[in-house]
Amino acid sequence: MTKVLVIDDDRDMCLLLKKFLERNNYEVIDFTSGKKALAWYEENMPDIVLCDLRLEDVSGMEILQKMKATNPSLPFLIITGYSDVRSAVEIMRHGAYDYITKPLFPDEILVTIKQALANGDIVRSQPTAQPSRKKEMMTESYTTDAGFEMHENYVIGPSAAFQQILKQVKLVAPTNYSVIIYGETGSGKEAIANEIHRHSKRAKEPFVAIDCGALSKDLAASELFGHEKGSFTGALNQKTGSFELANGGTIFLDEVANLSYEVQVSLLRVVQERKMRRVGGTKDIELDVRILVASNEKLWNATQAGKFREDLYHRFNEFSIDIPPLRERREDIMHFANHFLRVTNKELEKTVTGFSPEVVNAFNNYVWYGNLRELRNVVKRAVLLSDDDVVELKSLPFEITNYEKINEFIPTQSVRHIEVKEPEVIQQPQLHRPVTLDLKSASIDAEYETILAALKQANFNKSKAAKLMKIHRKTLYNKIKEYQLMNNK
Repeated sequence: MTKVLVIDDDRDMCLLLKKFLERNNYEVIDFTSGKKALAWYEENMPDIVLCDLRLEDVSGMEILQKMKATNPSLPFLIITGYSDVRSAVEIMRHGAYDYITKPLFPDEILVTIKQALANGDIVRSQPTAQPSRKKEMMTESYTTDAGFEMHENYVIGPSAAFQQILKQVKLVAPTNYSVIIYGETGSGKEAIANEIHRHSKRAKEPFVAIDCGALSKDLAASELFGHEKGSFTGALNQKTGSFELANGGTIFLDEVANLSYEVQVSLLRVVQERKMRRVGGTKDIELDVRILVASNEKLWNATQAGKFREDLYHRFNEFSIDIPPLRERREDIMHFANHFLRVTNKELEKTVTGFSPEVVNAFNNYVWYGNLRELRNVVKRAVLLSDDDVVELKSLPFEITNYEKINEFIPTQSVRHIEVKEPEVIQQPQLHRPVTLDLKSASIDAEYETILAALKQANFNKSKAAKLMKIHRKTLYNKIKEYQLMNNK
């Protein structure tokens, strides 16, 4: 039976997840303390971990790093409030598989867990089976009405910026140049690397992707270059490293600046001499591998800060591609949204046909801190929640549907203190509807404004906002959902 480790300082949340997952034939071990969970983990090995981003005693990031240090292939899911998406996306750079936003929906949790477990053999820190998976995914493709080729694992966007990137890809792909791909987390750097490989002379050979941010300092050399049996404690068998697996094809090193100085030295030898040696080995292995790297920060700046070797930077910098964030190429938003809709429909066996005009407007006005990854997750959740033929506003997170109000208006006073300028209507620009002098309506509007003020003061951390208002956070979630539905009528 699949063993699931749940870590959340909300006891009710742990019990809810435990009961639901056990009904679906999972064995569940739950902890409200991060330290106790880590102590249990030292003696046990779960198949997957669900961990709250914000715990009282240990951060979700620290738990992720400690667990990944001993088991880089462990599927790790982050549970977070939607206002913490930026933090969740950042933690994914360090090896988390995905994030699930609160309030939690059982079907969404189940789908995400199954995906994480199904992809356990292609976790980026364990690339052994990845090449075959990539080739399998590429077999499904289709062309949109606009004539842009789309594949199961990447999309060609219609914006001028993305088309320029595509031209660069097709220009550099046939060469053996090393390429640095720059872009924010979630902007599609691996998809671009895959496109370079697909258009290269190595297209029929393996494509191996490694998330360097998920590699611990102690295991990075072994993951990249392999090791011989008995070369260190725990090396019970010979291991083939990622570079050897990619021989003849392409290796993609994501977040390469996270590699330690010692590993960078070994990597420099691979780049210069095109040969490597397994950890503990005595024999050189000849390599014919094209190296693509990616970073969310300029590597030149990292060299100046002493974090990255300058000689290695110059070896990689034969060509570079910059991917603009999604907010700077808004023409791509609905194109990608429709792609994710199509994929999710197939995944969930649903037939949602599109998005309402209100949803399209909300998507185009939002900033997408997590870029394509955040858009994908929003679409997945919206399709899951949708009972209509099209996705409506009620299926979107509160922070997206209320983004303009939240960012343009900062509540500074209660509604009861706003001066009445007209005999029958209170001027309240932060609400889409006028507030009448009806006592019940005034009470609802005052509560609505108080919730917004608390969320703003807590930097949209729902747990903190609930504490400010002295209510349980479940009550806050219900209120948010209630007002979201009310505003979407």
